[in-house]
Amino acid sequence: MKRLVHAAMLAMVGLLAAVPGARAQTVLAAASLTDALNRLGHDWVAQGHPAPTLVYGSSGALARQIAQGAPADIFISADVKWADSLDHDNHLVPGSRTAPLGNALVLIASGAATTQLQPDITAETPIAQMLGSGRLAIGQPQGVPAGIYAKQALTALHQWDSLADHLAPAADVRSVLREVSTKEAPLGIVYATDAKAAKDVRVVGTFPEASHDPIIYPFALVRHDGTDPAAARALLAFLTGPHARDVYRSYGFTILN
Repeated sequence: MKRLVHAAMLAMVGLLAAVPGARAQTVLAAASLTDALNRLGHDWVAQGHPAPTLVYGSSGALARQIAQGAPADIFISADVKWADSLDHDNHLVPGSRTAPLGNALVLIASGAATTQLQPDITAETPIAQMLGSGRLAIGQPQGVPAGIYAKQALTALHQWDSLADHLAPAADVRSVLREVSTKEAPLGIVYATDAKAAKDVRVVGTFPEASHDPIIYPFALVRHDGTDPAAARALLAFLTGPHARDVYRSYGFTILN
């Protein structure tokens, strides 16, 4: 089995500061938001604000870092449970939490693959047969939201037992995307937005919404010494406001409220 990508290897994007000397806000966000947040970070700077530091990774790995005291101003998770955990332990600012986005779960293959399309994944979809001698790339199912949803869906469709020994777990959903796009794995399970963002993969089929927990993205302010609450609140308002929602929609996210 392919060695797990270490969860601590996160992609940090530092945008050029628009206001010299002003403290940048730090956003820890699910990897599936990379493209949308990179664009919004540039839009925020273009409005004359300090550049945010955007840190991407598995929601579980990021939540654990916040719990251990890592500096952060805003947390955006791809799983309600990780936000619930931080909320329960008083790591989030009361009343700051909102959940404006949703997503779907899809099965992907490389763009060059000849895998037959399966518009709706069912218990009869021959995923094991489609894999051949290869492995199914998914997020690590014990802590990565995309992997948790994948296990839920495969279990609900009575396919988990036949596939459990043929998995290639990865540290986050973007790692799954890379494994499939580079043909390290013939198939993978990612969010619909990740598949849309990649030019070298294609969607084989979509998992029924009822097969897994709703895919919801909670946004919240983080309690942390040294933060600037006013600046963090302003950035959070921007990241959940009308312009941001238009951006998320353009990347394929579902707008929930």
